[in-house]
Amino acid sequence: MKVHVKKNDKVMVISGKDKGKVSEVISVLPKVGKVLVRDVNVVKKHTKPSRSNMQGGIIETEAPIFSSKVMLYCDKCKAVTRIAKKITEDGTKVRVCKKCGTVL
Repeated sequence: MKVHVKKNDKVMVISGKDKGKVSEVISVLPKVGKVLVRDVNVVKKHTKPSRSNMQGGIIETEAPIFSSKVMLYCDKCKAVTRIAKKITEDGTKVRVCKKCGTVL
């Protein structure tokens, strides 16, 4: 399964309980088509005390969401956008914003 976002991309959540949040992609899970986004889909996890973690308790952590629920966010446009591929003069392929043309 191919995912349209990469690690450290700025994205906006377009559906679900966190709709409208703009944040950064922590990691991409292409086998299941999901992404981990900072401060989005925060769940509470109960942990037992162990040797490495002496203190147990309730820990809040991010859970993965489907990549179709996020869209790339352009800082210049201040809006969500799709990407276009462009080849620069030196021959490298870059991703650009469809609306304003800035390199993402």
